[in-house]
Amino acid sequence: MTIDQLAKRAQTIRENIITMVEEAGSGHIGGPMGMADIFAVLYFSVLNHNPKKPDWPERDRLILSPGHTVPVRYAAMAEAGYFPRKELRTLRMFGTRLQGHPHNLALPGLETTSGPLGQGLSQACGIALAARLNKQSHRVYAILSDGEHQEGQIWEAIMYAGARRLNNLTVIIDRNYIQIDGPTETIMPLEPLPEKYRAFNWHVIEVDGHNHQQLIDACAEAKAVADRPTCIIAHTIPGKGVGFMEYDFHWHSKVMTEPEYKQALHDIRTLKGKVRSGHDD
Repeated sequence: MTIDQLAKRAQTIRENIITMVEEAGSGHIGGPMGMADIFAVLYFSVLNHNPKKPDWPERDRLILSPGHTVPVRYAAMAEAGYFPRKELRTLRMFGTRLQGHPHNLALPGLETTSGPLGQGLSQACGIALAARLNKQSHRVYAILSDGEHQEGQIWEAIMYAGARRLNNLTVIIDRNYIQIDGPTETIMPLEPLPEKYRAFNWHVIEVDGHNHQQLIDACAEAKAVADRPTCIIAHTIPGKGVGFMEYDFHWHSKVMTEPEYKQALHDIRTLKGKVRSGHDD
């Protein structure tokens, strides 16, 4: 798939996130909008997977630690063919397979049930270690938020993965510098984040989280690292693609008014966000 095609996929993913959350009348939106390019690259360029056989033993495993951002994963999965696109409109509704947080027993293609922050990397470490012990060749990808790095368990997992040299594990951090109640560096500073990972024996790559080629290259580089796990710090813009949402932590989770909903779709469809998807400015 070409870079332009990936950009179009990301744009569609963003449109669907806006529509899903608006129809549900609740849900998280800022983070998922910022992660659309990451998920477009994963599902359409990086992951070894089969939507028709979601339990295929040789598939790569994708763990989403910040479960509240799952609308972006649902939108990407629908585009990839895991389920009909029309099902996206059932987000958070009674009896739906598309729960507000991912529920792996409800929807094929989800590896774990997640919600409580800070636990996804521990799960990914276990899955990666099991693959090594079973002499399986699939890779494990863990999507983490920056805010959840303020919790203790995640640092135990970072230390463990580095000590066990889990080279089949790649972490992608959605580094958008916000959390529900403000900027991460005001509430509980994380920097210097790259140096902290390196101190625990990780290979670290920093990329523009909206540049598809950089994301593809970083994932390829991670596969070539033979002696340690890799952390890709993807710098993203929360609310990406919608002018009034970008950089504003208040849109972590917020219900749109009808005019805001129409403006959001207009911004995405006409690329009115401050940065174009998938391209350098």
